Amino acid sequence: MSTIGNPRDFLILTNNPLVVSCMEGRGLYTIEFHPEKSYREILVMARDKVYGGHTLYTHPLSGSVKPNETPYKSVIVSMVPHGFDQQFAEIMSNAIGVCDKFVPCTRQYTQQVLEDFQLIDYTLLCGAIGFDAVAGLSNKK
Repeated sequence: MSTIGNPRDFLILTNNPLVVSCMEGRGLYTIEFHPEKSYREILVMARDKVYGGHTLYTHPLSGSVKPNETPYKSVIVSMVPHGFDQQFAEIMSNAIGVCDKFVPCTRQYTQQVLEDFQLIDYTLLCGAIGFDAVAGLSNKK
């Protein structure tokens, strides 16, 4: 991963409504919210950005939750291309490969479990960029 840089260069790709609720409108981050996209589809979007020269700021497989266990994923890339990086491309390609190794989950989760998965993804994202997760939660829309 690239050293975390200027938050104004961050583009957060996410399907997690909690990320939007807690971080949007704070003036620091640009968020592309795709609630209809799957975990894998978020990875593919990030991969396409990285292949287009965007910097990868967060690891696509952060945390210990397996890709088939949670529907939520957030990845940060740069807002604009800074030049193609083979290492970032390999990380994204490998992450999608790992995701494809797991059998997709067809289980229906309760709302509480979905909210727990949202919180896990949100706190991993916050930890990676030094965003105060608790403050974000207290300002939740």
